[in-house]
Amino acid sequence: MNLSSVKAGVSLMTGMRSNRNIGPAMRQAVLFLLGLLLTWLLHPARAIAHEIRPAIITLSSDPTGTVQAEIKTNLEALLAGVGPEHKDTADAPEAAQYEALRNLSPADLRSRLAQFAPVWLQGIHLRVDAKRVELSILSVTIPETSDPARARISTVLLAADNKTPAKTLEWAYDKTFGSGVVRIVKPGGGMSEAGWLQNGKSTGVLDLASVGEPRSTLSTLTNYAELGFTHIVPKGLDHILFVLGLYLLSTRLRTLLTQITAFTVAHSITLSLGLHGIVDIPASVVEPLIALSIVYVAVENILTDRLQVWRPVIVFAFGLLHGLGFAGILQDLGLPREDFVVGLIGFNIGVEFGQLFVIAIAWLATGLWFRNKHWYRQRIVIPASLLIAVCGLYWTVERLLPVA
Repeated sequence: MNLSSVKAGVSLMTGMRSNRNIGPAMRQAVLFLLGLLLTWLLHPARAIAHEIRPAIITLSSDPTGTVQAEIKTNLEALLAGVGPEHKDTADAPEAAQYEALRNLSPADLRSRLAQFAPVWLQGIHLRVDAKRVELSILSVTIPETSDPARARISTVLLAADNKTPAKTLEWAYDKTFGSGVVRIVKPGGGMSEAGWLQNGKSTGVLDLASVGEPRSTLSTLTNYAELGFTHIVPKGLDHILFVLGLYLLSTRLRTLLTQITAFTVAHSITLSLGLHGIVDIPASVVEPLIALSIVYVAVENILTDRLQVWRPVIVFAFGLLHGLGFAGILQDLGLPREDFVVGLIGFNIGVEFGQLFVIAIAWLATGLWFRNKHWYRQRIVIPASLLIAVCGLYWTVERLLPVA
């Protein structure tokens, strides 16, 4: 290391702000991040076995009165009791139990499900023509764990005999079992999406005679806006920390608006492209880079309090990654073609309101009272950025490590 490099490092750590001092260091950081991005894009993708996905529930009723519910779910997470508050099983206290269940054979896992079935079925509420019916397990299909890097998705078929053809259905899944995407088989064939249910929410009464009729634009917009908001608050802690990193750079409104605009435009682009299947990068690549984006903005906050020319460009690049993460959420839901445009707009609106909510809370907690204090940067910005950087670094390492 030469003397000029040492001087530049000392200048940065002592808070000097000139572009001459921070420029070389930041350029090196940008080159490092771009190199890591290229390495990961060229690396064989590995699926993430810990990410929790919603259960996919398909309801149907035949002319004899038999009602069936097909549930595609991660049985290991269900049996381990991993709560819906966790985005990743590795974050849950039951992580070790989850991994032990993943190592079971299909026969052993089926046996564990049989023991758990009474509790599980009690938490499934299916009403047919306003009366609750008791479901029983018809079949359980559990694949072999041939790929340890992938979560095992099992299929459980439940049935209830209503004796007469069903006219209405209503479904609710106990909130302790997580969220679920509910779909209805139309009487004439085909599927109709009933919604992504969270926190034990019910589908409401579904009239099978009118299943598949278009929902109002306002209803669709509101539904997906709510989904977008809750994906940020309270479930998107990584996205929350990234937005806080943008907020902490400077108290200047123009600085914040420049970054938020770059981030919003970018994630809107890849959200749309991802849903259309034009851009498809595995979560095993996207998720570590999202964590790395948190580290980057936090570290730059420590090095400078000014909006450098490269910051909006880097934020835009990371916004593209975050947009792909958002696309994965809507892909799980299976956004219907007829709702595509309105649903996409609604989800984006929800995400933006979520981001603004985070910024508003941060502003009320810090900026409103302390932004003009001479110690604001030393006592608030730098410590908070350090904490955010540590969280982001932890997630980066965790998501880069091979799945056990």
